[in-house]
Amino acid sequence: MATFLSTMIDRAKSDKKTIVLPEGNDDRILEAARKVVDQGIANIIVVGDPAEIASKGFNLEGVQVVDNTSGELREELAEGLFELRKAKGMTIEEARSLMDNVMYFSTMLLKTGRADGLVGGACHATKDVLQPALRIIKTAPGSKLVSSFFVMEVPECAFGDEGTFMFADCAVCIQPSAEELSEIAVATAKSYERVIGFTPRVAMLSHSSYGSVKDADTEKVTSALAMAKEKAPEYAIDGELQADAALVPSVAASKAPDSPVAGKANVLVFPDLDAANIGYKLVQRLAKAEAYGPILQGLGAPMNDLSRGCSADDVVGVVAITAVQAQEQ
Repeated sequence: MATFLSTMIDRAKSDKKTIVLPEGNDDRILEAARKVVDQGIANIIVVGDPAEIASKGFNLEGVQVVDNTSGELREELAEGLFELRKAKGMTIEEARSLMDNVMYFSTMLLKTGRADGLVGGACHATKDVLQPALRIIKTAPGSKLVSSFFVMEVPECAFGDEGTFMFADCAVCIQPSAEELSEIAVATAKSYERVIGFTPRVAMLSHSSYGSVKDADTEKVTSALAMAKEKAPEYAIDGELQADAALVPSVAASKAPDSPVAGKANVLVFPDLDAANIGYKLVQRLAKAEAYGPILQGLGAPMNDLSRGCSADDVVGVVAITAVQAQEQ
């Protein structure tokens, strides 16, 4: 059986997109750029000081290196940023200064159509990736929220879709409200359908199943469920469900016998960032699962955030996923 990543790479190759990598000062990024181009996954733009990048000694034949430190393109993108943000009080001087920031410069490459997607965060915090995204790209039509998911591929697992799941939101929304939780559920259902290609079965997780406990936390989940069903009645979304009821058919038969999702969930929506982040890392480490992400959803163009502990191969994987998102968008 093909792995999730091999499927993403094959799909990316079928309609090559251009992905910008802002952090050309990082050896992992340059190694990944070489691998992506060699494998034919995507066209790559690397951003940074060309002299510094050249000094690192990587063979970057076939990789476009773009200088954010000087030149006509820098000024053109600065003027474009000023036009976008002048109503919010940005001056042309501030826009020019922000071109020193590779994340802002690269986000403007995406905004102006010079790239189809962006992958950053190898040496930037999530907030430094999200800030230019929200100021320049903004949310997609119909989306109220930017959130994230991980694709989890669990070996020798009978649950989900042969061990494939999406977990959300593991990286962005710290304490989502019921409204925000409903947005996360619907967005992740759509992402599962578009990226994985299978029908999503979404479990809204809790420490309670079908009212076995009633408190403010479970009320948030049940309120979110009602809103999610109203927003996207075409998807199977159910809750509140404990994790075992969401995954294990025998437990589901006892705790939620009439649920369309219980015992067969492939999308797990956690009630907050603590639970989601802890959950994905436990599955990754204890079940030896592959964890791909965090992948952002809800933005007007594909932008994804890397872990600062990523390897070059991790970057290659996220580039392939971003290219597939660009195809779907």
